[in-house]
Amino acid sequence: MLSVQMDLLKERPVIYYTPLDNKGHYICYGFKRGREESCMVDAAGDNSQIYSPVVRIKALPNSLRAGNGEGHKYQPIELEDLASLARLSYGYEETPFPVFAFPRGGRWFTGVFVNFSEEGASYFCHVVLDEEPSRPFIRFSSNGAEPSFVDNISEHGYSYIKVIKLKETHPLVDYEQIQR
Repeated sequence: MLSVQMDLLKERPVIYYTPLDNKGHYICYGFKRGREESCMVDAAGDNSQIYSPVVRIKALPNSLRAGNGEGHKYQPIELEDLASLARLSYGYEETPFPVFAFPRGGRWFTGVFVNFSEEGASYFCHVVLDEEPSRPFIRFSSNGAEPSFVDNISEHGYSYIKVIKLKETHPLVDYEQIQR
């Protein structure tokens, strides 16, 4: 399994994972002709790429095992449009939060996980789309142009937000609180 911690929910780590066939010591990530590429490599040598080390864990402690945070859920907040989601995702940081997209009930929930305070609730701020996002980035501009899904990030004058697609419905969103 290849995994990464992406958030804390009530002081518990939220970890995303995927099965992995090939082995290497680094994940190599970059862009070629404006398109996103990644692969596993044994050495970090190309300065035009970003490398993330792969750390092999022999056994997980109980505190990191699945189900450890049972009962804690993200509270859903539905946003009006993709532009609102892009503005929220971009936030106040240099690098925007990634947007998560996943299927639920024949539609696609696309949003960002946020904490407005360290002690308070955690939220999933989202829009509901009729179709699966077909491209891995949202192109966004503060000039009022509508955001759009794109696969090439080389066009100048725009900001780009990474879209992470999950295979299944996110298990930590409290769907019972979604208003119809």
